[in-house]
Amino acid sequence: MDRLFEKYAALVLRADTAFGNVLRDHAGQVRCKAGCSDCCHAVFGLFPIEAAFLKERFARLPRKERRAALQRAVKSDRDLLKLQERMKAIPGASQTDVQSLATERLRCPLLNEDQACILYPHRPITCRVYGIPTLIQGQVRSCGKSGFEKGRSYPAFNLDAAYAELHRLSRDLLVQMGVRDLNKASLLYAVSRIITGPFREMINGDPE
Repeated sequence: MDRLFEKYAALVLRADTAFGNVLRDHAGQVRCKAGCSDCCHAVFGLFPIEAAFLKERFARLPRKERRAALQRAVKSDRDLLKLQERMKAIPGASQTDVQSLATERLRCPLLNEDQACILYPHRPITCRVYGIPTLIQGQVRSCGKSGFEKGRSYPAFNLDAAYAELHRLSRDLLVQMGVRDLNKASLLYAVSRIITGPFREMINGDPE
């Protein structure tokens, strides 16, 4: 798995480099700062390769920090279930509808009481590029708290391409694990599920 983590680290570096370049050239528009946790209250899932990496790093945290995060994960799971049930009740709604989920607020269990991520150095790609323009499903999106103006052109990090690479790495991971259903490489898993149970059991189960 170390080889796959190295490839994942290369993708992380590209994301960090893109963020740094935008911050350098458009410092006034990037509003990310310590204490801002807007990106930590969103509905998102992680590909298997990201989940494996996050799970491995979470296990290295002090026991006290892990215990507190697991308690928060219980509430996060409960809130996620309520959201899923609410969306099922909406005619024509889909749990994968980005437009519907974009406005939902769901706290990540890795966010502590000081509004800091306990795994910040190892945060997922989505978290790393949240404060700059990103290309998602062919559309450029940016954080609502940023200063990027509609109608103006800015460099955007291609999340679609990053997701494609995460999918490829996830397929390689599943092959390495001996998982026969490689379609699972497309599934996304909630952070609360990733940190609360055995990784292999989660992969063999259902997403989020």
